[in-house]
Amino acid sequence: MTDGSPMLWKVQVRDVVCGARVKIVEPANVYECELADDCFVGPFVEIQKGVKIGPRTKIQSHSFICELVEIGEDCFIGHGVVFVNDLFSGGGPARGNRELWKETRIGNRVSIGSNATVLPVQICDDVVIGAGAVVTRDITISGTYAGNPARPLPRSASNET
Repeated sequence: MTDGSPMLWKVQVRDVVCGARVKIVEPANVYECELADDCFVGPFVEIQKGVKIGPRTKIQSHSFICELVEIGEDCFIGHGVVFVNDLFSGGGPARGNRELWKETRIGNRVSIGSNATVLPVQICDDVVIGAGAVVTRDITISGTYAGNPARPLPRSASNET
């Protein structure tokens, strides 16, 4: 617009395939995705087109789930978790060139702590990702992972209370 007025885009929930008993807390920007039975989406969440969320998965507030992400059943995505599909492989942003984007697959019973960042990876079932972790590589062995980059914690450390 040339008159100095901003173009406003409204927060919306549109074209979502929802299972039974799905709860979305407004404001949320959720569009062209699939949410299975008993999913929960907290406020200030964005879930982009093509994303698939499995049954009984909870997405807490301020999380961002970009295109090309699939999350399994009984998962927990903490507050402020960010998924990434563009690795700047060409030296900068893909600028909409979807051929440069990569996919992320999260298994079942995966819990991701608040403020974690998940790059395009595969995460197997029964994994815990610590708060603030940065997941840069596939996780193929169940367990607890933390840090930047995320690394497995020794079994004894993950079992302490």
